[in-house]
Amino acid sequence: MTQVDVPVIAPDRPVQHLDHNYINHSKGILSWLLTLDHKRIGLMYLAGISASFFLGGLFAMAIRLELFAPGMQFMSAEQYNQVFTLHGAVMVFLFIIPGIPAALGNVVLPLMLGAKDVAFPRLNLGSFYLWISGAGFFVYTLLTKGLDTGWTFYTPYSTTGNNTAVISATFGVFLLGFSSIFTGLNFLVTIHKMRPPGMTWHKLPLFLWGMYGTAIMQILATPVLGITLLLLIMESTLGIGIFDPNKGGDPVLYQHFFWFYSHPAVYIMILPAMAVISEVIAAFSRKHIFGYRMIAYSSVSIALLSFLVWGHHMFVSSESTLATLIFSAITFSIAIPSAIKVFNWLATLYKGSVALNTPMLYALEFIWLFTIGGLTGLFLAVLSTDVALHDTYFVVAHFHYVMVGGTLFAFFAGLHYWWPKMTGKMYSETSSRLGSIVAFIGFNLAFFPQFIMGSRGMPRRYADYKPDFELFHQLSSVGTAILGVGLAIVAYSLVRSLFSGKKAPANPWGSATIEWECPSPPPHHNFDHPPAATDPYDMERVEWNEEVGGYVPVQGYRPVVHH
Repeated sequence: MTQVDVPVIAPDRPVQHLDHNYINHSKGILSWLLTLDHKRIGLMYLAGISASFFLGGLFAMAIRLELFAPGMQFMSAEQYNQVFTLHGAVMVFLFIIPGIPAALGNVVLPLMLGAKDVAFPRLNLGSFYLWISGAGFFVYTLLTKGLDTGWTFYTPYSTTGNNTAVISATFGVFLLGFSSIFTGLNFLVTIHKMRPPGMTWHKLPLFLWGMYGTAIMQILATPVLGITLLLLIMESTLGIGIFDPNKGGDPVLYQHFFWFYSHPAVYIMILPAMAVISEVIAAFSRKHIFGYRMIAYSSVSIALLSFLVWGHHMFVSSESTLATLIFSAITFSIAIPSAIKVFNWLATLYKGSVALNTPMLYALEFIWLFTIGGLTGLFLAVLSTDVALHDTYFVVAHFHYVMVGGTLFAFFAGLHYWWPKMTGKMYSETSSRLGSIVAFIGFNLAFFPQFIMGSRGMPRRYADYKPDFELFHQLSSVGTAILGVGLAIVAYSLVRSLFSGKKAPANPWGSATIEWECPSPPPHHNFDHPPAATDPYDMERVEWNEEVGGYVPVQGYRPVVHH
């Protein structure tokens, strides 16, 4: 082995804000629609999923307004079912699953590798247009044809009634699934083949470990959903009995197929969120991440174990006692790698120089919310308690604490963390922190009462309820409104920064990963020279520079590349 000294970047040389960057590299709408630049594709994904999130949020507010008091307020029961389906399907398929990988991952992953782009730029653009096609197909169907199957498309709901709506909606999800597969394939090859010299697997930033585990699940699990939806379409069009008992099919078979995909999908949603939190915790604790290898290995462990636990969704569907025991045990075991991550994040915070910037606030809120969501999941992993809590608001609260409290808050942590790099602008810390705190309060007020409702027997998906649950529903509705106000403040702060925000330095946070070594926003080609791979969490190699207004490499620091 030989050691090669890498030239040192002088810390007293200000990082210039280049007028020429990927945003203004070329002009005209076609330059964006036909771009192969991973950063522009990431921004287009960000715009699309933000619109989807806004649409799904509107449906959530409609649900909570309807449930503010007993009796039907302004919807019929059928309309309530349609709005419920709209909310769940849009949030899951159009926002939560593609959110962090497609938007933040597309922008950040090649930069973290010091690469000029992903391995397959044209496939990357194709995956975006598949997402657009699936989203358009899907939303048009849901808005015009009155689909009321629920976001899971469970049979027999999806095999009776409006078959044309089911066919078109499931075809939209089919296209979204292929978009997810192509993104995962692209990331997998990029991480394997485009790492810079010296970036061994154990010098890989933890965000990339999380993207790697996510890509494995996207590639292996999503085809199962695609095949299942094709079978559903064939049954509706050709009359073949697959899931419909009236045609000799088995509706429980659909549940097996759906959850074999959808439980890995839960981790497709949450594993990128965990990856974001690892980066933010290390950066704003100003110390090396604790237990790097355990966090990295836990990402792969979660990806592999996620394929073995789908049966815990089906404890009440006449599973055998042996199957129940096995699925329960594996469900408990998958909590271990998640707990390892939480422990290591807390250990990183211990005696760290913690800075409560906006991304860090979201990261701390994530730990709180995800811990509640994870611990309440253990109640649902035990047959004796799951039978009582199944299909109650306890499940709704658990799901939202993991998926919304987890993925959404981590998404905002990552968005605020990389916003200066993506846009070249700094946002207002005051308004962004305020939005974060208001959203956190609103979220807990919205969903914590649902644990109590569920434990008292309030079933989910009901359009009406007994007066005994009125107070809890009203608290949830008020909390949802507060959450909406907090998210509006967040959106206002970020949009305002685009017009009046200060110029961002190359490294405003003092992070040590490679993406902070290029200007903000990055040029079209990302880096003038291939950057050197060093320890991504060696915070000692950067220091604050007043002239630059950001962090620069420490003079005399010489990373060593091993060949």
